[in-house]
Amino acid sequence: MAQVVIDKVRKIYPNGTEALSPSDLTIKDGEFIVLVGPSGCGKSTLLRMVAGLEEITEGTISIGERVVNALDPAERDIAMVFQNYALYPHMSVYNNMAYGLKNRGRSKQDIDAAVQKAAKLLHIQQFLDRRPSQLSGGQRQRVAMGRAIVRDPSLFLFDEPLSNLDAKLRNQMRIEIKKLQRELGVTSIYVTHDQIEAMTMADRIAVLNTGRIEQVGTPSEIYHKPASIFVAGFMGAPPMNILDARYNGNGGLEITDLGKVAVDHTPAVMGDIRVGIRPESVEIHQEKTDNTVAMKVDFLEELGAGRLLHTTIGSTPFIAHLDNDHSIDGDHVFAHLPSRALHLFDADTGRRV
Repeated sequence: MAQVVIDKVRKIYPNGTEALSPSDLTIKDGEFIVLVGPSGCGKSTLLRMVAGLEEITEGTISIGERVVNALDPAERDIAMVFQNYALYPHMSVYNNMAYGLKNRGRSKQDIDAAVQKAAKLLHIQQFLDRRPSQLSGGQRQRVAMGRAIVRDPSLFLFDEPLSNLDAKLRNQMRIEIKKLQRELGVTSIYVTHDQIEAMTMADRIAVLNTGRIEQVGTPSEIYHKPASIFVAGFMGAPPMNILDARYNGNGGLEITDLGKVAVDHTPAVMGDIRVGIRPESVEIHQEKTDNTVAMKVDFLEELGAGRLLHTTIGSTPFIAHLDNDHSIDGDHVFAHLPSRALHLFDADTGRRV
């Protein structure tokens, strides 16, 4: 196992494109950290720099006690699991898993012990004589993980390993990967664009946006205290509602097209501000009461475990989450936005205030 320290690491391609702005991140020994963000945000570039597959323009990366900038991938004591499995099609599962150990000159006895142990851990003992073409996508991904495990690395790197799997299998595999990582205790960096994978698997999450790390925190911190409008909108399904507002120092916020709402604390900025609230925090009533505003019901989206009420405030879409036992009669409801559930963001920078 090893701690990973990313110190002011930057990536600029020869054409001048900055894929990653100077970034700092420390990954603790044995920690499972997920890099998440939209396509092109820099997450895979950062992972590939840790792996040694991309040159580092500036800064240093340390794995354990070693700065690895000048080391080849084979010298970094890492194992990587790719999206496309990267298995040798002409080799059996056994030989795919054993190949790296054979190249290192390990004895047949040691190789067999390592392969059998990993196969048992991944429940693929019965597939050792088969070739990758004879396996399902989930089985092939297990083989790819087995090939990584047998090397007994100090660091696991996962590059969107579940992207090629169907939704049901993805759900199953993410549980298995997290369980496996906890059992092995190996420091792991996992890249995904799927915020559900990030929330369910990570010890901590690093959210990236246009080459910058927007926020690092536990899944709970990222969800309940997003550091920016981008994080608030990216993490959560459906995303946080964001509304335009203005604060004039009189103890309340004036939300555009909605009216005045109370806040629990005084915002650090005056004037234009953005207000966020999670759909599940919106309180919906059938009749008007104090501190409620009328909303037209555009449509209800059935989820099975609940429903989403879709409406529009001015020209801004707005969503509220309802329990199944919450009945809606008619085309209007009354919404209350609890002050304790409001998130305030600077209108210019998008950062939390």
